Amino acid sequence: ECVDPLVSGLYASSFLASSRYNFLYSASFAKLYSSGWSPSLRDRQPWLQVDLGRKYRLRAIATQGTFNSYDWVTKYTLLYGDRPDSWTPYIMKGGNSQTLPGNWNYYQVKRNVFHYAFTAKHIRLLPLAWNTENGGKIGVRLELFGCHYSHVLQYNGDDSVVYTYPGKRSRTLNDHIAINFKTLEQDGVLLHSDGVQGDLFTLELKRGRLYLHISLSSVIHKTDGRTTLVAGSLLDNLHWHYVTIKRSGRQVNFTVDSQTVTAVCNGEFSHLDLDNKLYVGGVIEPKMPHLPTTPNFRGCLENVFINGINIIYKAKQEEKKMHFACRDILLKPMTFAGPNNYLQVPGFFRRPRMFVKFKFRSWDYTGLLMFTRFADDLGALELGLSEGQINVTIFQPGKKKLQFAAYRLNDGYWHSVDLAARDNLLTLTIDEEEGSPLKITNPFTIRTGDRYFFGCPKTNNTIRKCETKLNRFHGCMQHIFIDNEQLDIDIILQRQWGRYAELLLGTCGITDCTPNPCEHEGRCIQSWDDFICLCENTGYKGEVCHMAVYKESCEAYRLSGKYWSGNYTIDPDLSGPLKPFEVYCKMKYKAWTVILHDRVDGTKVTGSSIDKPYIGNVNYWNASWDEVTALANTSLYCEQWVDYSCYKSRFLNTPGRPFGYWIGRNNESHYYWGGTFREVQKCGCAINQTCVDPKYQCNCDADYRQYSDKGYLDFRDHLPVRRVVVGDTNRTGSEAQFTVGPLRCHGDNIWNTISFTKPANITFPTFKPGSSADISFHFKTYRYDSVFLENSDDHLKNFIRIELNTHHLVFVFMVGDGIQNVTLRSPVPLNDNEWHFVQAEINVKLARIKVDYQPWTVKRFPSQTFVTMNFTNPLVVSRNRTQKPFLGCLRGLRLNGVPLDLEGKVDEEKGIRRNCTGQCLNATIPCRNSGQCIEGYASYTCDCNNTAFDGFYCHKIGAYFELGSWLKYNVRKKPISDEAAWANWIDPHYDNFSLGYNDTADDIEFSFSTIYKPAVLLYISSFVHDYIAVVLKTDSVDLRYKLGLITHKYELTRRNLADGYPHYINITRHNRTIKTQVDFMEPIVEKITLVEDARFDSPKSMFLGRVMVGDIDYEIQRHNAPGFIGCISGVRYNVYAPLKALFRPNETDPPVTTQGYVSESNCGAFPPVLGYVPWEVDPWFTTIIVILALLLLLAGLYSIYVYAYQQKGTYRTNEPKHLESPSSSRPLTETLRREKKILPKI
Repeated sequence: ECVDPLVSGLYASSFLASSRYNFLYSASFAKLYSSGWSPSLRDRQPWLQVDLGRKYRLRAIATQGTFNSYDWVTKYTLLYGDRPDSWTPYIMKGGNSQTLPGNWNYYQVKRNVFHYAFTAKHIRLLPLAWNTENGGKIGVRLELFGCHYSHVLQYNGDDSVVYTYPGKRSRTLNDHIAINFKTLEQDGVLLHSDGVQGDLFTLELKRGRLYLHISLSSVIHKTDGRTTLVAGSLLDNLHWHYVTIKRSGRQVNFTVDSQTVTAVCNGEFSHLDLDNKLYVGGVIEPKMPHLPTTPNFRGCLENVFINGINIIYKAKQEEKKMHFACRDILLKPMTFAGPNNYLQVPGFFRRPRMFVKFKFRSWDYTGLLMFTRFADDLGALELGLSEGQINVTIFQPGKKKLQFAAYRLNDGYWHSVDLAARDNLLTLTIDEEEGSPLKITNPFTIRTGDRYFFGCPKTNNTIRKCETKLNRFHGCMQHIFIDNEQLDIDIILQRQWGRYAELLLGTCGITDCTPNPCEHEGRCIQSWDDFICLCENTGYKGEVCHMAVYKESCEAYRLSGKYWSGNYTIDPDLSGPLKPFEVYCKMKYKAWTVILHDRVDGTKVTGSSIDKPYIGNVNYWNASWDEVTALANTSLYCEQWVDYSCYKSRFLNTPGRPFGYWIGRNNESHYYWGGTFREVQKCGCAINQTCVDPKYQCNCDADYRQYSDKGYLDFRDHLPVRRVVVGDTNRTGSEAQFTVGPLRCHGDNIWNTISFTKPANITFPTFKPGSSADISFHFKTYRYDSVFLENSDDHLKNFIRIELNTHHLVFVFMVGDGIQNVTLRSPVPLNDNEWHFVQAEINVKLARIKVDYQPWTVKRFPSQTFVTMNFTNPLVVSRNRTQKPFLGCLRGLRLNGVPLDLEGKVDEEKGIRRNCTGQCLNATIPCRNSGQCIEGYASYTCDCNNTAFDGFYCHKIGAYFELGSWLKYNVRKKPISDEAAWANWIDPHYDNFSLGYNDTADDIEFSFSTIYKPAVLLYISSFVHDYIAVVLKTDSVDLRYKLGLITHKYELTRRNLADGYPHYINITRHNRTIKTQVDFMEPIVEKITLVEDARFDSPKSMFLGRVMVGDIDYEIQRHNAPGFIGCISGVRYNVYAPLKALFRPNETDPPVTTQGYVSESNCGAFPPVLGYVPWEVDPWFTTIIVILALLLLLAGLYSIYVYAYQQKGTYRTNEPKHLESPSSSRPLTETLRREKKILPKI
């Protein structure tokens, strides 16, 4: 509906253009399927304008290039309005782009459907980019689609339209309301109605933003159901804005122009009950001329529809005394758009008084508002923005410049500036606040010049040049007065009295950060044509705060090399909508994620019954219910301990109606308890056959005096526990206590893996990413040409695709600006049948892709780029329309942080199998410390190049120290400044500090083996007297901390570790807690008292083998000689690895010094682990069979040969023997040879 063609039937006089290439390219030929319009090549600001003759509701635009040519436009801006001298820019969805995608050849029609319909009489198209190949230029043919649709009302603030509901009451479950408005006021009521039960419906303007208040309250039930939605900004710009409100029960969609806000109304009611009247445009009553907090609306309303009723049409029929037309106010704003914009206008020469007045709005912190040079070389005056403040600067020859600042005005709103000056006095008034103007009374002389600059031109002409560093202004201006005369910009430019560059006349195209393009509550800072997202303290990073900073689980931290238990921040859905939260990670051979809550200590219950049960909510710490559920959903295994202790209180009451139960995920009730199977209505004692009374399925159901039922709940799809319901404690002496343990989960459920053995594809529901998307997956293949995944619309006009093209990884997309791609040219082949990790991201700022540890390949978009990803087809993995199927293995596919269930698509008949050959999936010993696992045939290796470690598993690098040898590693060359220490102190992420050191946290680990003692194993000095030392004694190993004036001594173990075997030591300190562990013994936790210092200040050097500093404690000196003799490996202090710096330096001058013989040693590193390979797929098995067959064949031939030879020898021995006894077992020939050897020489 409403898609009638509007341009094809217009006369030639309806078309107007800034210029034409020649008469064959006139504007009148700009209709679709005609010849086309092209401007003059000298036209600096070309435009094409269409007068529709009357106001229409516009829904779409279609464009072509010039017929049979290389001329077409690839990008353009669309302006619309009711007058040909006042324009509104069409804003794309997302609120920060004014550009529409154009054509890619001259003949195909590119249709853009407006995501919000608008009404206009005049349309202006501004080309922004066009084809330049083969001599191409601007060429346009167009068509507009819409319908006639307009009813208008004018409001002056003292009038209102009142609509009386049928039956003097309105009770609705669903509402659909539409209204258009334009105004110059920042505040005003558009719609208002209320009810006696407390229901409310109000739509109002406040400071240029639109607020919708809906209350489904009930005074009778004392329920507060008021909900407020906010949308739009800068709505006081005298442009038409389009509002739609759709409500279905408690669900509300609120749309203002390009922004849609969705919410669920508070409370538990679904109907909106309103009484008697709906006020449109304001509230006019005898006792209430307007609402207490908001004035009535002043401006124009258009097409007001309330649930299908045309309010303005009804007002016309009832002959209301209203203005059924919109009187336009001629503002003639102008937009300073380009980087070299300026406006030069004339002024009256040599006047002793100066008067300049104008209005402006801007987001920029700096910019030149106005500059003029005085006559008679008396100097100049500059009015500009600096750090968002108005600056007035007066330049005088031979004198110091006068500079004054006041008012911060870069907030995007209109501000008026009124400057009046005469000799020795200058007055600056902002926003007509005459009570507090800025006055300058310094000595200076005023004689006005003949030119005023708004913005500054780049020129070498000293007469036209303005001497200022603020050479541009980005924003809008209007109502310019020079010497009390208002300037008519059109007449001045027409008569060439002024000059300009890069201006858009008749419109203010300023945008702001509404809706906020920064995700995850990132803070948006708006400039003229772009925005910046500040992502601090959000847990996300990137251009639009889309990518997660934290890892998805404790298991991911463990695999990255963090093996110490403690508090970590995780983000289970990564770039998804859920926020990161803090958990406790218990690192052992598995990484357990532990989340506590408020029911761990037990809850006593009395006075509850089956009809009025006690419901105990479980509130998890640091995380919302959705976040805890996401953790359980992405884990391999979860469990929760539950305990129900009863005193004459029944529980499950099997097989009758349960007195108690628990509620888990999706608010589902479960009638089983810990230690049993799901949905069996039993307790653990029934499974173990240990119930106190075998007739009952729970101990508590026997209704004895005191028992308990306890055990683990471990069905992950039902966890976590959300509520516990207790309903049998209302009898005399009856009591119950329930305890819910912390949620404990381990493993990641996202690494589901499949292999494609035949050309096939799998599909998933349509990907709906919005304006930002990230994709990640692992793959291995031998093919050089494959499509990994694709999602598109029906016509392939909007799609994303990731493919492998020879050795290149290509991210192809068409999301609003034609077909584009980002190509990563890998220096190594990617079809090597090894695992590779792919990451891709696209947003309004850029598109990028990377593989493994190679750098990102980035394609940055121009400012105000519009990205739309409105896909309609299912997401396809592997083969697509291009018929380039993927053959190989795929795992861990995630889209916007959500893992896709690949294994759920397994189909053996189609050649889609579960799992994939490879050892990195289930490595016996995983690569540690962020080492990269590299698949090999039936084995794996760890690439440690990007880590601080070495060894087969990136777990250590060792050195052997002979007698008298030592190593010194310089941590810092100079002490840490007080400013840096303060910044480091306030950093909450102590293990992510930029200094590589934190004075309240230490992490030390190393291994050693020796048979000599005593020795100082490790010593860390500082620029003050603090130190850390690990000392090997005769019968123990000690840790010594000197923090401030006190030396703390801790005994790590009483064992004799100088036994020649390797031993492992780990020391972790966080604030006042020190945790130590030797080998695989239980960790020991020590505390530093509150009265003692807990800071290790300014670390200087680390010593291995022997301490070589002058002033050390006597206890250290006593064990320092003759030094350590043996092997030390895997030494790490925070981020410093001294042995790696010595033997694997990554800089020309590493900070390492050695003395004596220090040689590299593996110190007993583990051998490679080979995986099991089935014989039927093992090529070596086939090779061995072939070799054995050849050996058997050769052996057979050899046997035949020997047999034949023996037969021949037997024939010879049948001859008469004169030289050998018949009993001899030696051949005759051998006897003859030996006898011949002993003949005497003659």
